[in-house]
Amino acid sequence: MLEVLFEDNHLIAINKPSGVLVQGDKTGDIPLSDMVKAYLVKKYHKPGDAYLGVIHRIDRPTKGIVLFAKTSKALTRMNKAFADRTPKKKYWAIVSGELTTDEFKLEHWLLKKPANNKSYAHEKEVSGSKKGILNAKRLASSEHYHLLEIELETGRHHQIRSQLSKFGLPIRGDLKYGAKRSNSDGGIDLLAKSLSFKHPVTKETILINCPNPRSGAWKHFNF
Repeated sequence: MLEVLFEDNHLIAINKPSGVLVQGDKTGDIPLSDMVKAYLVKKYHKPGDAYLGVIHRIDRPTKGIVLFAKTSKALTRMNKAFADRTPKKKYWAIVSGELTTDEFKLEHWLLKKPANNKSYAHEKEVSGSKKGILNAKRLASSEHYHLLEIELETGRHHQIRSQLSKFGLPIRGDLKYGAKRSNSDGGIDLLAKSLSFKHPVTKETILINCPNPRSGAWKHFNF
């Protein structure tokens, strides 16, 4: 069952579970985009296929908000907005490691390696790298973990995962980036928590919030 966080005539936002692809790839697994199309066909009794445009993506093991366009006009305008980085996105992450400050900014040079689908964070520029900048603040701490809120200044491949790992704060369950153990659901504790943007047609400011997961380490943080 899809969890719809927002829907109108032009847009639909879904709370994506961990482990689900946003778009199809070589694995052949059913992506979220196909699930949403099927939902639209059934809900609106469409005789054929439903139009759906992919506006942005989050990593397969990441949970949270994914926004799709239901019209070509909305897709074109939202693609431009995301390219201009005008929407405001916030992520929440549960991390392990020593944290001695409540707020911090990370700047690294990120080099993507397609062979293992991983990005490496470097302190200085290396050939082929792109600069990655994020801002983070601690929301709470438990006995073993910290809950961070993260805002990106750049949008790079695996940026949050790579930069936090380099800083000594791997995301819980993220074996690829230094976590000691996997999560029972195979995902990682990174949540696309909120998304704010100007509606492509009505021009209203839309704010979408995603509920916190209720299992695993998330239950230690009551927000």
